[in-house]
Amino acid sequence: MTEKLQDDIGMSATPDAVSAVASLREKFGDQVLDSSQGMDCPVVVLAREAIAEACHYLKNEQAFEQMMDLCGVDLLEMPGWSSTDSPRFEVVYHLLSVSKNERLRLKVGVNERELVDSVTEVWSTANWFEREAFDMYGIIFNHHPDLRRLLTDYGFEGHPLRKDFPVTGRVEMFFDEAQWRCVYRPNEVQERVLVERTWPGVDRG
Repeated sequence: MTEKLQDDIGMSATPDAVSAVASLREKFGDQVLDSSQGMDCPVVVLAREAIAEACHYLKNEQAFEQMMDLCGVDLLEMPGWSSTDSPRFEVVYHLLSVSKNERLRLKVGVNERELVDSVTEVWSTANWFEREAFDMYGIIFNHHPDLRRLLTDYGFEGHPLRKDFPVTGRVEMFFDEAQWRCVYRPNEVQERVLVERTWPGVDRG
């Protein structure tokens, strides 16, 4: 058997990774909604209510000592997505077992205003990742110690990475000389007339 490098992509899952998925199915039963082999690691879809307990189990019993990343995904314009069949958002957890040199990806579906249990008590690094997902997508993490916006300004309204959020934003900030402070005003979008680009030596007759 060839040695598996940490960042190998496209290789089949190792027995340890398959064992972790099987252990999740055995312990959590119907709360494991789906599992598959991704391009770089196994992927497990969990019920939203099981995420915190599953993360405790994976860290303490399956040696996934680190959470490398957590991110949100907006499925609004995903081909085949239906609001009646699937949650609008996903929270994706990227886990790493240093001792076993294995990776695992967890996914949890969540709709707007639904709560996802925070995993900061499992991995403290989840703190700012969850704040970013809250700021960018509006995903609310239950029991988070300090769930505030992270990347947008104070008083910002909306969530920039939602697919229904205008690209130009809703308000703009500027410094008001009279009030001697930063103030907001509705964003004024001016229609631009695009001029067809020409290149040297092209379309010159």
